[in-house]
Amino acid sequence: MSYKAEYIWIDGTEPTALLRSKTRILADGAEAPVWGFDGSSTNQAEGHSSDRVLRPVFVCPDPIRGGDHKLVLCEVEEINGEPHVSNSRALLRPIAEQFADQESWFGIEQEYTFFKGSRPLGFPEGGFPAPQGPYYCGVGADAIFGREIVELHLDRCLDAGLAISGINAEVMPGQWEFQIGPASPLDVSDHMWIARWLLYRTAEEFGVEATLDAKPARGDWNGAGAHTNFSTKAMREGYEAIITACEALGEGDKPMEHVTQYGSGIESRLTGAHETAPWNKYSYGVSDRGASVRIPWQVEVDKKGYIEDRRPNANVDPYVVTRLLVNTCCAALEKAGQV
Repeated sequence: MSYKAEYIWIDGTEPTALLRSKTRILADGAEAPVWGFDGSSTNQAEGHSSDRVLRPVFVCPDPIRGGDHKLVLCEVEEINGEPHVSNSRALLRPIAEQFADQESWFGIEQEYTFFKGSRPLGFPEGGFPAPQGPYYCGVGADAIFGREIVELHLDRCLDAGLAISGINAEVMPGQWEFQIGPASPLDVSDHMWIARWLLYRTAEEFGVEATLDAKPARGDWNGAGAHTNFSTKAMREGYEAIITACEALGEGDKPMEHVTQYGSGIESRLTGAHETAPWNKYSYGVSDRGASVRIPWQVEVDKKGYIEDRRPNANVDPYVVTRLLVNTCCAALEKAGQV
């Protein structure tokens, strides 16, 4: 007996990395071993020395092939075992370990947009749909496009054992969102990359493209983000830690350090309109979707909970946003003795 292992990895495409995958047949019960690939075809090597290494780091059931087949998420390494320069997971690992005692939790809201050909799904050929308004969490064929893809993707994420916690239609025709979390920095990021792969793979079956473009339609339409909800044990127990985290994110050069790594095209999305703060101005506030960081109203009432960083783009690397938030906020909380 044997099973199919779909090896999945993040390539070196810039400014936004792509997902790649290939299949290996393994003996029944065998663990997925280290494998290799041609890095010159994925922007991860030059042709004269192109071998790169795939090291499995997260394995889950393959909900598309079913049976005993597996999805195998991998880190990319050089042949000497060192992390490849494109391997952002390797940069998160030591930060997550350093602050593990603070028990960071994340919930990432992944927005995305379906395209059919050159236009968002639901946009009429040669024209535009009615202005945004009826589409967010809407119902009916005049407002919702692609639900069959979304429902199948949700079922597959559940069958894969991912920490998916919900879905909803977003404010533009053909635009949707799913949420991963709450989970630890590495877990939420691993699950997000697998969920993205399943999204692309599922849409492929319908002849539709799913894009994480930060501003998929120009004009008076919301962009696509990956709002990132974050908390530590201290934040879940007290409000002072909430304020410490918010202040730390706005201190010195921290706003620019974060926003410049929060995804390609961020200036086109964070304009100060469409429920965003300007990309170059940091702010935080209670129940304020026009702030960089929102404190939910219930958090202020309960005097404990979490914060929502509204700046990350839909195309952000989850390994990067979790590393930045843990490093900035946990260091500040540790300095303040709020751990």
